[in-house]
Amino acid sequence: MTLQIPLPEDRLRPEPASPWRRFSYLIRVNSADPTLLLGLALVAVFAYLILAPVLLLLADAVTVHFADTARTGQQLGTFTLYYLNRVLLSPIAQDLFWWPLANTAIISAGAIAIAFLVGGPIGWLLARTDLIGKKWLSTALLVPYMLPSWTFALAWLTLFKNRTTGGLPGWMETFGVTPPDWLAYGALPIAVILALHYAPFVILLFGNALKQFDTQLEDSARSLGASPLDVARKIILPLMLPSLISAATLIFAKCLGDFGVAYVLGVPVGFDVLATSLFRAISTSQAGASAVLAGVIVLLGIFSILIDMRLLKEAKRFVTIGSKGAMVRATPLGKWRTPAFLWALAVFAFSAGIPLLALALTTVMRVPGAFSLDNFTLDYWIGQDLPTVAMRTGILLSPDLWQAAWNTISIVGIASICSGILGVLTGYVVVRTTIRPLAIFLRQVTFMPYLVPGIAFAAAYLSLFAVQRGPIPGLYGTTLILILALMADQMPYASRAGISAMMQLGKDPEEAAQIVGAGWFRRMTSIVIPIQKGSLVTGILLPFISGIKGLSLFVILAVPATDVLTTFSLRLVDYNYTQAANAVVLIIAGLAYGGTVLAQRLTRTNLAEGLGN
Repeated sequence: MTLQIPLPEDRLRPEPASPWRRFSYLIRVNSADPTLLLGLALVAVFAYLILAPVLLLLADAVTVHFADTARTGQQLGTFTLYYLNRVLLSPIAQDLFWWPLANTAIISAGAIAIAFLVGGPIGWLLARTDLIGKKWLSTALLVPYMLPSWTFALAWLTLFKNRTTGGLPGWMETFGVTPPDWLAYGALPIAVILALHYAPFVILLFGNALKQFDTQLEDSARSLGASPLDVARKIILPLMLPSLISAATLIFAKCLGDFGVAYVLGVPVGFDVLATSLFRAISTSQAGASAVLAGVIVLLGIFSILIDMRLLKEAKRFVTIGSKGAMVRATPLGKWRTPAFLWALAVFAFSAGIPLLALALTTVMRVPGAFSLDNFTLDYWIGQDLPTVAMRTGILLSPDLWQAAWNTISIVGIASICSGILGVLTGYVVVRTTIRPLAIFLRQVTFMPYLVPGIAFAAAYLSLFAVQRGPIPGLYGTTLILILALMADQMPYASRAGISAMMQLGKDPEEAAQIVGAGWFRRMTSIVIPIQKGSLVTGILLPFISGIKGLSLFVILAVPATDVLTTFSLRLVDYNYTQAANAVVLIIAGLAYGGTVLAQRLTRTNLAEGLGN
């Protein structure tokens, strides 16, 4: 028998910890600093609310749906190219996809061209000249972007509507002039309205780029004999090209997902774009075809935004051209100073002043455009026993309006608060975690909704929540699906606000509180949130403003019982209740503009900062 004597190192070696002891140790560690657990929880939430809908949407484009099992001859859920063939190559592909794609390209190109023609000179006047009233104009010319785009579509319809679609006459018809169809509906008005709505992109990007451009470069070129055309073509344009292309890609991405303008001015005459074609496919229960159309919109949106991000990186090379000796000198307009001011004033009038005035006047007219005193009335606001089928009272006395207003405030408010809180928590994890892949994933997944146009994101949510999946019941027709969709859709704004705020907050205050025994929740409520309350307000207010005027997301997911103000006004448009629809739109515009001004006051920022100085 061999006697085994334990060696000293054997006596010192600790016994392996049991699984329960390891688990309790992790609990104690993470209760003091739960960044990892919080990050994993956020990963699960965003993977389900953001990533899963988009992936399921793309999967729906290549899997057989129940309604098409007989038509395809395949079993439910199996792989198929039937929907891709139907949308891209079948006899109906021309009406379902190719014409809407062409129309989308046409109005996008037209909107970009017009926006450049309007916004480029305005940006130069505000940034580089002694234009009269620069400070006021630098804010006033951005008003069209603060308001819903389809507000101006309804204003256009109020002014130029003809007998093609019936209903009340437009102003021009009341004046005795019948506008042709190409002026009243279709590509031209849609492109013009989108251009005027998104021209502030050009004004801001081009104007701010000009503000950073050193005028000494121009002086040097002229001293060497270069003509003004050569200076513009060989010096200014190459340096401004990143900002101009960035503006173009942003306008294209916005036009791609814009639904309201094309619905108001295109659908009545059969002029479809990708967004309205997708809406029609969903309305007719073509799940597979709608998945293909939404997938195309998603891919085009991602491609355009990625181009913009790349160009913004390229633009950083031109930020410090003149270093500390850079000089930006205002160009005197001389005798053109007054004409330039009148032209800028005319742009404001046509892009915001006249449309809003036309909408407001229409709400107090029995016959639009008739200015006799007996034609003016407040019945459409506060009247009773109106001679209409459904709207028997003025809009302010309608219970449907107040129900839609309550739905809007509650749905958008809850979603905004949740997205603001999630944005702060995301910022906390991204900045505090030592696990780089976790931070990168949270950054990227919360930015994804920005790459997906709203109507395509709504279609993705419809794919995920239309039926019961596991323990989660079907949510279509409930307010919960609207809250979840809006919350996820607004995460790019909320998360960026949270990340930027947390990057400015050091660890010292938290470490000091931890030393005296404060737990994580106490540190968050007593230190982090009070210090970062400004960013939390921003992360709540910005999604609230965007949600108030949003249409593309709600038009797919809302039903009459869950109407918000935007979908309620669109239903009034469908019923040809022009005055009531315009009144609701004015309420939405007032809320959106007031919210934007309030956000700028609270955050001490200005959309036009620097342009009017």
